[in-house]
Amino acid sequence: MIIRYALFEGQIHPGKEAEFRSFVKERLVPLWTQFPGAQEVRVLDGLERDPGAPVYAMALAIRYPDMDAVNDALASDVRFQSRDVTGELLKMFTGKVHHHVFAASEYAPSNP
Repeated sequence: MIIRYALFEGQIHPGKEAEFRSFVKERLVPLWTQFPGAQEVRVLDGLERDPGAPVYAMALAIRYPDMDAVNDALASDVRFQSRDVTGELLKMFTGKVHHHVFAASEYAPSNP
């Protein structure tokens, strides 16, 4: 399985946290969940970090079965729509967004 992350490295503008999170849920999640081949969409809101670690306000993780599905999603019309809407979101954010693609393996915990 493949997971593509969009990492929002930086900070939400002070006082805009609730609006930012609501915007993501109401405007972007409906688009992200339409990406062709997407098997799971997770939005992770930053809560804590190690001292000195970079600030990640949010991470988007979308799981795909393989790289062909990732490439189909990246070429889709809905992905380009989401990029336009993300531009609106970034008006409430200072930082940068970068993407990373990982091959993922899952393991069940050994404790009952």
